[in-house]
Amino acid sequence: MAHVLVIGGGVGGLATALLAARHGHTAELFERDTRAPGTALDRDFFGWRRPTVPQAVQPHVLLGAARTVLRDELPDVYTEMLGLGARERHELDWFEVRPPALPGDEDLVLLQARRIVLESALTTALRAQAGVVVRYGEPVTGLITVPGPAEAPEVHVTGVTTEAGRYEGDLVVDAGGRRGGVERRLAEAGCRPPVVERHRTGLAYFCRWYRLPEGMDEGPGRPWAVTGGAFAGCAVFPADNRVFAVTLFVHTSDPTRSALRDPAVFERAARTFPSGGAWLALGAEPLSDVRATASLDNRWSALVDERGPVVTGLVPVGDSITHTNPTLGQGTSLALWAARRVARTAHRDPGSARFAVRHHEWAVRTLKPWFDFQVVADAAIGERFATRAGRQGTAREVAALFDCALEDPEVMRARARVRHLAEPPERAYADPEVRARVARWLAARPDYVPHEAGPDRAEWEELTAGPGWGAQPAEPPLPEASAVPEAPAVPAAGPSTSARS
Repeated sequence: MAHVLVIGGGVGGLATALLAARHGHTAELFERDTRAPGTALDRDFFGWRRPTVPQAVQPHVLLGAARTVLRDELPDVYTEMLGLGARERHELDWFEVRPPALPGDEDLVLLQARRIVLESALTTALRAQAGVVVRYGEPVTGLITVPGPAEAPEVHVTGVTTEAGRYEGDLVVDAGGRRGGVERRLAEAGCRPPVVERHRTGLAYFCRWYRLPEGMDEGPGRPWAVTGGAFAGCAVFPADNRVFAVTLFVHTSDPTRSALRDPAVFERAARTFPSGGAWLALGAEPLSDVRATASLDNRWSALVDERGPVVTGLVPVGDSITHTNPTLGQGTSLALWAARRVARTAHRDPGSARFAVRHHEWAVRTLKPWFDFQVVADAAIGERFATRAGRQGTAREVAALFDCALEDPEVMRARARVRHLAEPPERAYADPEVRARVARWLAARPDYVPHEAGPDRAEWEELTAGPGWGAQPAEPPLPEASAVPEAPAVPAAGPSTSARS
């Protein structure tokens, strides 16, 4: 078995260390923050300043893919999350009568909770887990490297350094995300640069947290959580313990976006969308100010190029390998898949070039297609918002698939299987029965025009320019962050494999 050193104590790092120990390895985790998540959820979520993890206070959802990893590999974590208030919602509960179950329907379940709930449950399990040491307040400052053998890359990583000392291991896992600094340290060690693919999204998000009144455990079942139009959208994220978030999203070039920082303007705008209006009409108590994020992108970073691995002894997981703009909510699922893969394979000569290549090949088969799907979806959303042109440029049949799903359980099942990473879009949406149902739905509506919800442009500019914000100071840069709403994605060339080691 291997000794695994994990850089970073976010969701990917916590899961990697815990899963490694559950698979018989030993692990040490290095986290720059001096404290760990606890079970005082509101205190930690709203009062804990985490500048290196700005996405921590943004809305999250756990898709069926993430839920499956937790139930299969970490059932105590899953149970702890439910005990802390996480809620489950089956996609087919959209219909008043759920359709007869088919194999795989059990995976089409959202686990609704703030990120702190997952972090707290993982931390509780780690504290009780033999074979794991967590070093809070001890960030990694460097990599221990030696020359690689003739047939391998020039650099081989054997451990990490911190201000407290040197730590040797069989495998180093980079779970530090985009800001972790590992790429810079690899360059300092003489490695070739990673192969980076990056796509800007041009989207900005504004969210505010609320709590439903005492005794009201459920919000409105409808309208659908995500609604939008030609230039803006609104999403509602039910979470744990009667807490929910309302999010507005616009293009970064939209001149009205700075107004949305004002709580009064934010609520006025949110109420013009069916989803935001329905939830805010319930008398919920605001729990936060308006939290803004932008500079969101999709970024793929590979430690293998045309010559082979750029380094051995180190592999990435989570945002360190695939950072996805969270419109589809994929990030946690992809991070858990990678953490599980490391835990299952760390005993297979982890310092070798062959191990590095196999990890990369697995990521290309399993993670990269979903990354590519995210890029296509975000490009469509960004183009629509940037031009404020509505869906004129989107195929009528594509929009019809999503609208049809709200009425047809079989089409909804196909949509949910893609959303929960259970089936690639080119297979789910190409199913003859699904295509036939959408075609019949369209044939019955010869005048169908894709529906857009929310205000028109004149109304939007009036409500964002009215009393409640007035003259604003110079707008500071929006922080980068993650975890925002699912928006209807364009069925496009996408994943061709499921997650497996």
